Amino acid sequence: MRAGFPDFRLGNVLATSFTGTLSERHGDAVERIPTPQRLVDWLAVSGLAVDSCTTAQLDLARELRESIHAAATAAAIQDALPAAAVRVINDRSAQGRAAAILTPEGKRRWRLSSASPVEDALGVIAADAISVIAGERDGKLALCASPTCQAAFFDTSQSRTRRWCDMNTCGNRQKKARFHANQRRSPRSAE
Repeated sequence: MRAGFPDFRLGNVLATSFTGTLSERHGDAVERIPTPQRLVDWLAVSGLAVDSCTTAQLDLARELRESIHAAATAAAIQDALPAAAVRVINDRSAQGRAAAILTPEGKRRWRLSSASPVEDALGVIAADAISVIAGERDGKLALCASPTCQAAFFDTSQSRTRRWCDMNTCGNRQKKARFHANQRRSPRSAE
């Protein structure tokens, strides 16, 4: 990744990985796509390569990200989906004109139009969010147990009891905190 910027948190689900471009929402928030170029970088590592991005397109992307986060959070807690979030997700999905293509290796990739590749990429992300929030995929939406994160993530574990959006960040942070709390509580052995 580019020097001076936080690493991306990438998962197996495009829509929830996209919401992870803003992390620690309930603590010291970390913006992982602060510039149009960082959105270009994120799209590239997510299989949606575009050549460039404007500030207006970055604003559209952030609006979609926050709408997916709001809708996925509501779905995870089995609450009503926010109408404004649903409208943004649907609009981005309808505006995208990306086409799914099959590679010679048997993988699905996306062909973005040359006229509006960022909007097409956002359409792919919105469509992915729709399939996840609508319950069309095998898994369930959950919220990260970290009090500073609480990100919506898609749990595909066999038991559907995963607690952390990412074990390498939030999970490890919580394990370390518990370990240090236990160390402070346990009496030190006398030498």
